[in-house]
Amino acid sequence: MKKTLTALAASAALLMLANPAHAAEHVVKMLNNGKEGGMVFEPAYLKVDVGDTVIFEPTNSGHQVRSLAVPEGITPWKSELDKPFTLKVDKEGLYFYDCPPHLMMAMIGIIQAGKATNREAVEKAFKANRGRMMMNGKRADKLLEAIQ
Repeated sequence: MKKTLTALAASAALLMLANPAHAAEHVVKMLNNGKEGGMVFEPAYLKVDVGDTVIFEPTNSGHQVRSLAVPEGITPWKSELDKPFTLKVDKEGLYFYDCPPHLMMAMIGIIQAGKATNREAVEKAFKANRGRMMMNGKRADKLLEAIQ
């Protein structure tokens, strides 16, 4: 009986250690020019799992990333200009972000982890910033439509 309990405890410990191994790492490039035109995050829409990591890579200079809406309980962020930024996706929901110097060009993106639990908050933040997106408005609208 004692050997069985020890084996079960060891198995449970191994499963807990193995769980982080399933977490994936994603890269979002901050680009002057990409597939969707000028001043873009690539990819602009990213579907991930809770526990994954997203690395924002300033491939071209003059970029940074700032959260505009995040799931409840997540601390908003703003990276330094021209510095990589790592985001650990700790909660289910939508992470809506922009590049502050290029918001007027609709340099925005969305990370979706699981269900869009905070969709209303993201839509509210989108509407609050939509007037500042003087260029590439259709690209911005298309991004909202990508939410599943």
